Amino acid sequence: MPATVSPSWAYSLQLPQDPRAPGLARQTLRSVLRTHAMSALTETAELLAGELLANAYLYSDGPYTLRLRAMESTRLRVSVWDNNPHIPPPFGADSPGGTPQLGAERGRGLFLVRAYADNWGGYPLGGTGLYGDAGGKVLWVEV
Repeated sequence: MPATVSPSWAYSLQLPQDPRAPGLARQTLRSVLRTHAMSALTETAELLAGELLANAYLYSDGPYTLRLRAMESTRLRVSVWDNNPHIPPPFGADSPGGTPQLGAERGRGLFLVRAYADNWGGYPLGGTGLYGDAGGKVLWVEV
């Protein structure tokens, strides 16, 4: 009986500081998942990637990168690198739990991450980043 081989693929998409970039990244995510027969993950993966991409666009001042990686045949890791070193809740070690306060204008998107992701994390990137700047951070989620 042959051994079961888990999928081994990863895609990276470098995005400019442009308001259209998150939409293009979500289109790419849908295409990749369809190509690899992981369409069942599309709705949740697109929601979570959209939150990470929007935060990278809004809170960094340079290009950012989306990375998609198969963890198993039905598991996906979505990562976003940007040049802002701040790790927001719920990704930081001292992140507060709970729901955003009624009327809060921030924090709702990352609350969705806690609600829909199977796992999540973030880590700072030391040294020099991809574009010669301070390292920034990576935020990731698993679906």
